[in-house]
Amino acid sequence: MILEMKVPSPGESITEVEIATWLVQDGDYVEKDQAIAEVDSDKATLELPAEASGIITLKAEEGDAVAVGAVVCLIDTSASKPEGGSAPKKEDVKAEAPKKEEKPAVAAAETTTYATGTASPAAKKILAEKGIDASTIAGTGKDGRVTKDDAVKAVPSMGTPTGGNRGSSRSRMSMLRRKVAERLVEAKNTTAMLTTFNEVDMSPIFALRNEYKEAFKNKHGVGLGFMSFFTLAVVRALKMYPDVNSMIDGNEMITYDFVDISIAVSGPKGLMVPVIRNAENLTFRGVESEVKRLALRARDGQITVDEMTGGTFTISNGGVFGSMLSTPIINPPQSGILGMHNIVERPVAINGKVEIRPVMFVALSYDHRIIDGKESVGFLVAVKEALENPTELLMNNDIKKALEL
Repeated sequence: MILEMKVPSPGESITEVEIATWLVQDGDYVEKDQAIAEVDSDKATLELPAEASGIITLKAEEGDAVAVGAVVCLIDTSASKPEGGSAPKKEDVKAEAPKKEEKPAVAAAETTTYATGTASPAAKKILAEKGIDASTIAGTGKDGRVTKDDAVKAVPSMGTPTGGNRGSSRSRMSMLRRKVAERLVEAKNTTAMLTTFNEVDMSPIFALRNEYKEAFKNKHGVGLGFMSFFTLAVVRALKMYPDVNSMIDGNEMITYDFVDISIAVSGPKGLMVPVIRNAENLTFRGVESEVKRLALRARDGQITVDEMTGGTFTISNGGVFGSMLSTPIINPPQSGILGMHNIVERPVAINGKVEIRPVMFVALSYDHRIIDGKESVGFLVAVKEALENPTELLMNNDIKKALEL
């Protein structure tokens, strides 16, 4: 019996996928539920499992865009498993084609005259002074001889590259990368995006982490990072400024009474944005555990479409790559994104005196169509206040209870 394997729907609104990699070869024997291919959708990379055991015949090439529901391979379920665990390849059973008699190649000397690439005495002197090999020059003299004029013209001027590797390569962008590109351009073209900036003195968070990070990790099995502080600070600010937790749908504005935080993480296939659901109900431990779980799944290519669908606000941490300051692009259809950056010791004025403090620049990009300057600036100030006074504003003055120690 020949089983037709069709592309399953990886999620709502996805109509096609791209064959990223075949994990088996044409003619292989595959077991049921064995991963036979990796497919890219516009949201994630997913594994395609075999629906039955048998010998497989591939019907699509790597890089092909295949519609959901289309046949990508055939599995002969009547074929028995060969001894040794793998089926003979098709090329193994084909009769070897008779080799065509090859004609001897014409020697280079038969097609090149003695003068080709040879420099005249004057040209040789110029090229030697400049360190240029005469064989790299296309001579215009008789029979290809390199003339003085050729050597003069070949002398590199300021900025002219000489030597070194100047190669290039061309590769097809994955479907995920193409979709990211489309969404970034869409965000720039369809939103009235504006960015406001501020700076945060991270000293209070540094002090808390230094004192409690070991106890926190020993108790909960995850580190006490910056993401939990920022996530809970964002949750608090969104409650104060609900317009930032909104999005446009046609001529209407949808405002959410829950907070689903999208976190931008770097995966093997590029940028991915998994979602922390109902962040307003999570503690420091809950946020850190969820961030770790989603980051590991993204890194291992196991993230699902459902885990990246939705989100009402995004946090992007460019600081892990060393970014000092940036203007993050809105993740549509959301209306706001907070950009975190690296932490640098900077001189700041404290009570009339200059002190060195660990400072992070933060940026809020927002859709000015539904978020006014008052709300955007107020939101970012609220985030700053919570981060600079976390014990009172994020922990209700009970650190151990907030950290569940």
